Amino acid sequence: MATRGVGLFARLPLCAQRRQVLRPIYRLLSCPGTVAADVRKEEQSSGSAETGSEDRTPKKRFSEVQKERREQAQRTVLIHCPNQISEKKFLKYLSQHGPINNHFFYESFGLYAVVEFCQKESVASLQNVTRTPSMGTEAVIPFRSRCFNLKLKNPSNQTFEQSCISQSSQSPPSSKKLFELLCHAESIDHQLNTLLKEFQLTEENTKLRYFTSSLIEDIAAAYFPDCAVRPFGSSVNGFGKLGCDLDMFLDLNDSGKFNDHKTLGNFLVEFQVKNVPSERIATQKILSVIGECLDHFGPGCVGVQKILNARCPLVRFSHQASGFQCDLTTNNRIALKSSELLYIYGALDSRVRALVFSIRCWARAHSLTSSIPGAWITNFSLTMMVIFFLQRRSPPILPTLDYLKSLADAEDKCIIEGHNCTFVCDLNRIKPSGNTETLELLLKEFFEYFGNFAFNKNSINIRQGKEQNKPEPSPLHIQNPFETSLNISKNVSQSQLQKFVDLARESAWILHQEGNDHPSPSSSQLWGLAALLLPSVAKNMSQAKRKRKKPASERIKNLLESIKSSSTENPTNTNGTRTVSTQA
Repeated sequence: MATRGVGLFARLPLCAQRRQVLRPIYRLLSCPGTVAADVRKEEQSSGSAETGSEDRTPKKRFSEVQKERREQAQRTVLIHCPNQISEKKFLKYLSQHGPINNHFFYESFGLYAVVEFCQKESVASLQNVTRTPSMGTEAVIPFRSRCFNLKLKNPSNQTFEQSCISQSSQSPPSSKKLFELLCHAESIDHQLNTLLKEFQLTEENTKLRYFTSSLIEDIAAAYFPDCAVRPFGSSVNGFGKLGCDLDMFLDLNDSGKFNDHKTLGNFLVEFQVKNVPSERIATQKILSVIGECLDHFGPGCVGVQKILNARCPLVRFSHQASGFQCDLTTNNRIALKSSELLYIYGALDSRVRALVFSIRCWARAHSLTSSIPGAWITNFSLTMMVIFFLQRRSPPILPTLDYLKSLADAEDKCIIEGHNCTFVCDLNRIKPSGNTETLELLLKEFFEYFGNFAFNKNSINIRQGKEQNKPEPSPLHIQNPFETSLNISKNVSQSQLQKFVDLARESAWILHQEGNDHPSPSSSQLWGLAALLLPSVAKNMSQAKRKRKKPASERIKNLLESIKSSSTENPTNTNGTRTVSTQA
């Protein structure tokens, strides 16, 4: 239910004085300098930027983006509309409560409108004229939220103004459409950028995620007035794809923000509070109460599960109006800091996100990753592997975490639960890479690098950007960037790791075999990235293993070594691009 298609209709921003409804477009427009405008620039550059030519426009800090998004969400309302509605009359009616900054429509169990006012007071004005519905024989809970139902007083007397609405899908493309787009691309670089454009979160979807978090904050604030519910993970780090879950944490640190303030006089005043034996028990009690509130009072919150005995206690639920599957934890500040780190890495170079999205898509196509917990490699682990690989290029495409820490100043210092999470937060202080390798070369080299990586003895460490001896016998060891004693891939089994290695070698061999012999864009032949996404590759490889005595993985490794030897003798390809051998 959470991943059911949520089709959105984007709209132009509306000024209160403007009565003419402009024609719909596929992207939400905003004034220069806003988050929406920045995202639009990133979307344009991600699909067309030349390798190595980065946009040097000053980039916003992660905290600045979060703050602006939260402020937008707090002056936003969600309205369930009749299927046939005059957009012009709808906006004119809402404008009585204040000027509207922008709005868009989407479909999820009906037609919804997300309306962002220019002032937060407009939301209160709308709430003051909204009535509690009468349900006949059933009783209602009179809960005031920012979710509304809009009904026509006299539907039979209404004259509908049918307007042309362009739909912008908020679900990933079907496999058929994706293969079609990839086959018609001009190059493998174009294929990777196309996949990124089709799978990345849209501006509208991002707004909806922050708004949903803001609704949960409204409920939690009844008990903790100074709390904040912050989205983290794929929803905010730049690597989220359409349809991904919404991870949030209840931040209660702001509730004690006055503790450090000096007070005048001879007295110190403290709140009377309940005491519990441990932090974990406190977390469980807090989430239990919030879960009950969501279940009983939260509009559209269904399927609420209180998973309180997990290693990280959480409340899981579906939010019907937005279509999101949601997980709520508490005081998970390290996770938010990890989100900021990935946001910085993704913003430093346009190739990073394109490569990560393609590798993740490739892994999912071959069942290397799964939405079900188990012995599989996770998307987070794959992202760490891509970052580590890009740190190992010559010259490096991404800096190490230790280097980012060396650029930090006093303002950037961050210690969370005894862990040093310090790194520079200002992207504009990080020097861009001089590496100009194409995405096609990087994709080949990624598969070759990890197809020959010594997983049996080495670990992956983005803090130092170099291979290190494994501190434990786990098949795959990827050091947690902040909680350095932890292995984020401890769950991965030897068989799953071997499957990854086999597929990496197979994919590297396919790309090397193709060389520069790409079919014409008009051809329907699968090539490049499209050929790597065929699940049959893994099946055929398994069948070949059963038929041959020599493992397919070893045969492919030998073939790759012969290709590398040939490349060393002839260091340029037909395009004149130097072939860079992978560092072992």
